[in-house]
Amino acid sequence: MSDFFELTADEQSKRLAVLARNALKEWGVVDCIPRLIKYRENGVFEVITADRNRAVLRVHRQGYHSNESLASELEWMNILAQGGLVVPEPIPANSGDIVVNGTADGVPGTWKVDMLCWLEGKELGAVGEPLLLEGRDTGKLFFDIGKIMGTLHNLSTQWPGQNLAVRHAWDCDGFVGEEPLWGHFWKLSALTTKQRSFFLDVRKAIARDLERYGRTADNYGLIHADLVPENIMLNNDEIQLIDFDDAGFGWHMFEIVTAVFWLTDEPDYDIICDRVLEGYQSVRRLRQRDIDTMELFYAARSLTYMGWVHTRRNTETAMELTPFIVENAEKICSIYMSNRK
Repeated sequence: MSDFFELTADEQSKRLAVLARNALKEWGVVDCIPRLIKYRENGVFEVITADRNRAVLRVHRQGYHSNESLASELEWMNILAQGGLVVPEPIPANSGDIVVNGTADGVPGTWKVDMLCWLEGKELGAVGEPLLLEGRDTGKLFFDIGKIMGTLHNLSTQWPGQNLAVRHAWDCDGFVGEEPLWGHFWKLSALTTKQRSFFLDVRKAIARDLERYGRTADNYGLIHADLVPENIMLNNDEIQLIDFDDAGFGWHMFEIVTAVFWLTDEPDYDIICDRVLEGYQSVRRLRQRDIDTMELFYAARSLTYMGWVHTRRNTETAMELTPFIVENAEKICSIYMSNRK
């Protein structure tokens, strides 16, 4: 079983499908063959429940979340749903547990598994590909997305359980500390000596600027942290948010920047940014000093993607993406460093 992590992604996902089928027994399902939707961080499968409804079964990667962390995620998603946002709601197992342990031959250890209700929407897009707008007004759509982000942050701030939630933090340590959440970006082997020195300078600058910006209830709290186009789904005029796996504590402006980070090649990019901010401010106030941090959080976000490819450096995906990720980060961070005050 120790060779599991040396298998190809396709071979791993086939073994995780067996684990998913075993775990379905906790929901009273014995005759369903899980269909793989996505396998990147987690194994995500379409399943049919005991009452013959479609649902999503998530097999969580090992070592990223504890049971307490997953319970906080699912509880928070319930709060957001009660507040009017469209998010997948958890489906408890027959025991009442919302997270169970799954095992299978050929898969090492136990894996945490949960089930979520099915949403019928389609993804807004994928990283590196044009948005799938299907005739929608770009400005209106991103005004609405901004409004939803502001509503999400309002609901989080108003939730008494927010400060008790167990989640990781997209804080200064999470970005540029000794153990960044997504990896040691400065150790990426593809970097030249000059690039490594530059990014270490950026690291110090980000730490100083984040300290100066500060953390308050107005600018920091529970955030989704990964509202890229593939995690925003559209069902006619309804906007749905999925994949809360990276959700945690973080700055609200980091949320906004993440939502537009991969859209710079869109012909209406400037309109998208303006309308997101307008939509956000229609429900939650931003000060000018908040908006002035956009270049700071663009730089911080770009470094996280370098850390991401570094920790996955032996995978085909990381090897393909690394040159672009580094080039993009160098461009973004150069602008940030040039404009710092």
